[in-house]
This record gives sequence, C-alpha cells and structure tokens, in this order.
Amino acid sequence: MTQVSNTIDFVPSYVRGEWWTPSGETAGQLVRDAATGDVIAQVSTDGLDLAEVVEYARTVGRAGLGALTIHQRAMILKQLALLLTERKPELYELSMRSGSTKVDNFIDIDGGIGVLFTMSSKARRELPNSNVVIDGQLEQLSKDGSFVGEHIYARTPGITAEINAFNFPVWGMLEKFAPAFIAGVPSIVKPATPTGYITEACVRIMVESGLLPDGSLQLVSGSARELLDHLDFRDSVAFTGSKSTADKLRQHPNVAEGGLRFNAEADSLNAAILGDDATADSPEFESFVRSVVTEVQAKAGQKCTAIRRVIVPNALVEPVINAIAQRLDEKVRVGDPRAEGTTMGALASLAQLHDVQDAVDRLISGGGEIVYGSNERDEEATAAFMSPVVLKWDDNRAEALHATEAFGPVTSVTGYDTLDEAVELAALGTGSLVATIATNDPEVARTLTTGIAGYHGRVHLLNRTTAKTSTGHGSPMPHLVHGGPGRAGGGEELGGVRSIFHYMQRSAIQGSPDLLTAVTGQWHTGAAQQRVGAPSYGGTPEGENGAVHPFRKSLETLRLGDAFVSELRQATLQEITDFANTTGDIFYAHTNAEAAEANPFFPGIVAHGYLLISWAAGLFVAPGRSAVYANYGMERLRFITPVGVDDSVRVELTAKRITPRETEDYAEVVWDAVLRNQDDELVATYDVLTLVAKREEQALG
Repeated sequence: MTQVSNTIDFVPSYVRGEWWTPSGETAGQLVRDAATGDVIAQVSTDGLDLAEVVEYARTVGRAGLGALTIHQRAMILKQLALLLTERKPELYELSMRSGSTKVDNFIDIDGGIGVLFTMSSKARRELPNSNVVIDGQLEQLSKDGSFVGEHIYARTPGITAEINAFNFPVWGMLEKFAPAFIAGVPSIVKPATPTGYITEACVRIMVESGLLPDGSLQLVSGSARELLDHLDFRDSVAFTGSKSTADKLRQHPNVAEGGLRFNAEADSLNAAILGDDATADSPEFESFVRSVVTEVQAKAGQKCTAIRRVIVPNALVEPVINAIAQRLDEKVRVGDPRAEGTTMGALASLAQLHDVQDAVDRLISGGGEIVYGSNERDEEATAAFMSPVVLKWDDNRAEALHATEAFGPVTSVTGYDTLDEAVELAALGTGSLVATIATNDPEVARTLTTGIAGYHGRVHLLNRTTAKTSTGHGSPMPHLVHGGPGRAGGGEELGGVRSIFHYMQRSAIQGSPDLLTAVTGQWHTGAAQQRVGAPSYGGTPEGENGAVHPFRKSLETLRLGDAFVSELRQATLQEITDFANTTGDIFYAHTNAEAAEANPFFPGIVAHGYLLISWAAGLFVAPGRSAVYANYGMERLRFITPVGVDDSVRVELTAKRITPRETEDYAEVVWDAVLRNQDDELVATYDVLTLVAKREEQALG
C-alpha cells in the first residue's frame, strides 16, 4: 500500500445496498492509466466487514431472488443488457485507460452484454418458468408405477463469490453473474485492482437501473483476502486468474476440507496447429496466420485464450514466421488507444509489462530465439507499451516452450513431422482452454481433434469455409463451454444453460407420481387426472357437471392433470391405402400384404404412424374457437405397437407442463399424448406443444 493524497478518489464498493469507500487517512493502492502512467484512482477495502457482506447476500439477496422465477430473472438480464447497450460508450471511454482499443472494448464490453442477451434468451427458451428444473427421464422404480424417481435441479442454498482477472473487467464479471442470477444465487464480485474501476462503472449502471433485487449483486473493490473465510459448503467460488493463485485458493481449508465449491479458469498455453495438408498458398495457411496475429494483437495478448504455441509442419516453419511478421508489420500499430490509427494498446499496468518481459527472458533462456520484435526494457517508462514478440523453437519439446506463459503479445513457433507428433506437442501444455486446428482435410481434422480433445476445453476447427464466419480462436461464446483441464484450471463456465446448472444442486427425488408432480410442477404418468371425454375410459362428457374440454381452458382455469380421453377409432384398409396414395408414402408395410406379413414387426398391412397421429389430433381437438392459439410441434414421438387393418385406436391427452411467457398474452403448454389400441396396448407416445391464452376472455368458444 502507498499513502496517497485524499484528492484521489477511491474506487467504491457496493455492499449492503449502498456505495462504500474507506474513511479517514486510508492507505490506498494506486491505479494508473496504462497508456500515460497518470494516477486515476486508488483502491482499498480497509474497514470493510466482509462477513456482513456475505450475510447480506445470504439473507436479503437470496430472499429477493427467490421471490422471482427463472424467466423473471432472465427478463431482468435482458433489460440490463438493453440498458448497458445504451450506456456502453461511457464504458468504452473508461476502458481505454486500461490500454484497450476499440476492438478490445468490443470483445470485453459488447461481449459481456452479449452474454446477458444470450443467457436470458436461452433460459426463457430452454428452462421452465419456475425454480425447479427436471433433468432427464422418469425412472420406474416399481412394477405398478406407484413409486418413481427422477433428477431435479434447484438453486443452491448459498451465494457465489466471483473473483475476476484484470483483462476482462466487464465480460469476466457478466459471464459469471448472468448464470448465477438466473439460478437465483446472489453474487459478490471481486474484480482485479488494475481495471476494477471499469467493473465498478458497469455495476453502477446496473444498480442505478433499479432492476436488481437488493443484495443480488455486491461489489468489493480492493483486497478480499479473507472472503473465503466466511464461505462454506453452501457457497461457491468462481475464479479466473493465474494457475498459481488458483492452486493457493484450492488449499484454503473451506475448499480443501469444508466443501466450498471452487471453479477455476486459469492461464493456459493454448496451441494453434496447422494441418499437414496446408501449403503456403492455401486458404488455410492464410487464415491460420491471420488467427495467430489476431490473438497476439487483441487485448495486447492479455487473454487466457491467446495462442501461445504455434505448431506447424517443419517445412512451413519459416514461411509461417515470415507471414506472421509481414502481417504484424501491416496490421499492428502500438500506442495510446485514444490516438487515431492505434490497433494495439498498452498492457494493463507496468507490473504486468514487467511480468511479461520476465517471462520472455525465461523463454529465451529455455531455448527460444526471438525472430520478430525485441525484449529490450525502458527502465524510465511510465506507460505499459510492448511491441509483439515472436520466438522460434528448434527443440519442439523444450520444457520452457510448454510451461512458460508470457501473458502479453508473445507467441512461439515450432515444427512437427507427423500428426501424432503434433498431438503430443499440444498435450505437453498439460491442459488448455482452446486449440485451433487449421485444415481442409476431414481425416486430418478427425485425427487431430480426437487426439487433442481430452487436453482442451474447446477445439476450434478453421478452414476456407469458416474463415469469414468463425468467431475466432480466442472468443469464448456463451452458447459453448469455456474452461479446460489441468493447467487451465479444471473448471467450466458458460455453455448455455449448463452454466446455470453450475449454481444449482442436482438431487434425485423418489416418490409417488402425485408427489413428484407437486414438487416439479410437471405432470407425471400415474398422477391424478381430471378426465373429460369418453365415459367408457373414465371421462366425464363435456358439459356434464360443468366438465370443460381442456383445450377450452385458459391459464386461469387450466391445471396440470386436466385431460381428454377419446372413444376408439377403427382403421380401415381403404383409409390406409388413401393415405399412402395421397402422401406418396407407399412403404410396403402399408401397401403390400404379402411383404408386410414377411416382416417380423408387422402382422400384415399396418397404418402409417403419421396417419395415427393425424387421427389422434382429430380425436382430441375441441371444435370451434378455443383457448389454444396454435399447435407448434411435437416432441419425443415413439411408435410402440403397430395398428393393423380393423384395429382401433384412442387417445389420452393430459396437460403436462405449463410455462407462461413473461412478455406475451399466452403460455406454452405441453400435453402428454398417449395412443392405445382396442386391447389397451400402448401404440404411441409423444408430447404435443401448444400456445394457450392466459385469460378467459381470450378463449373464444
């Protein structure tokens, strides 16, 4: 800590529902503009009671989030994304102080906002509008179906502490916060000191929107060394940073012994492999070089996904180095990101610059030769500028090449003889976040991908087809998993709704169909039904004793278990023949009695499966206008028992799942559909997907 003037503002924390800064003559850590060296803020948490911050999240934060459903929380994220989109120019301007260029800001700020949009959309589309999510299929645990089991996800009972790295102050925060928020788990965000002021500005915009439930998001600006002391088995820590720091945190007693969940995304020596089918004039060669230079330049190489090892056929080592050098000369202009023409800004701090230079020295000592740039030091420098450095390695198995990461605009090039050797070299990184494979040969792609996938969290396949559409080697997409084994931390983030489940507990539940229906909010076979329809199958005729066809019910009266049961409908040879001729489906089982009888699955000519589904729709649809706006599909269709000539079928349709749309006047209603024959044998099962009015006045009879 350095004692500084009280005229230099502290980066505030947001805790217990208010903004907080140290009082009195507090010694704060200086934060400087990366491009000018000017002091812009100071940081300290002296006097902040982290135990109270945690308790506020446990009580106020959990209560506020628990009062909302998954969809309601997802809608808040969308509103926050729209607001941040309007305000992002403010964040751009502030971020340039950290050395970030316009392109870097797009990666960090727009990328973070994109996570909010994507997670909101996927949660509302793929998850129920509740707080319990069913995982997988129902398991029958008794012969009569009275005892069943399945898995569910429910939110964890604690909070999450999110410890972020300096290189992505917005994206790094939002990609952790978004899934935790949707899951209903409060977040305590701890950004890295050099760029935490950018995170603070983003949090301020979110807090001042009034959209966040109290305690759902807190910000600790400064040291939080004892934070893990106040967490336990209910909680989780999501960490992004160096492997060494991750290893230290894993040794904390509450992690090692107390059951505190710990997820790490750490630095890694990511590789880019050029397939042996490439030539110096092939599109894959050009795309490969472009990808390498992009990763050197973006965020001045300060990305955990940057390409550190460039692995190419031995014959192409020199051509690749020359092409990289040429493109660096053409594309990279180092300078203040606020200056016109700058394409690569400064490193985040002088300390970071010195760390990178030290790492380059170790790479040189370990056998690397600088073939582009230099590692000369300016001891008088007040700004953290560094030009790109490319090293060549004659010894492709040198320990330093595969163990030393220079977290800046630095990459290394080495060669291989065979694809098997390329796989071995990639694996020497002992676990990475991502690798790029550039090839247009399907067999090369298969060999390399299956060889390295176990060592990497993501494999990016690059060829002439994807060169213009690929999101790039170093850009984790919210739809796909981000993380990696071994050195990369062994953790996992993002991946669509998978990331939401990281903040939920999967539990196995066992019981009767009625009780599982009550717990999950989804009707289960064997649970109670309110049957309307054919009396011979337990239905009450529509209109009798107030019985209403479930299709005539809006959400105001529709309930899980509301069902319609039909009478039998007989199949005739003429109808089967007409369907075959009309549709062109003249498969022999529907048209040729002799051939059909020779088939071990059929008793003779049988009705088309889709004819049966059409009949079922005719049997269960309510005539006239109803609360059902539309049928938009089927899921999980299975044909079990064939229906022959003169056999009959009937349908049972039961309201299985009701999902109100937060922004629409309708809900998605899934109906369990079962077809049975005259002997009560199961003919087909499937789900019918419909859109149903929310209010009675919309249900026109």
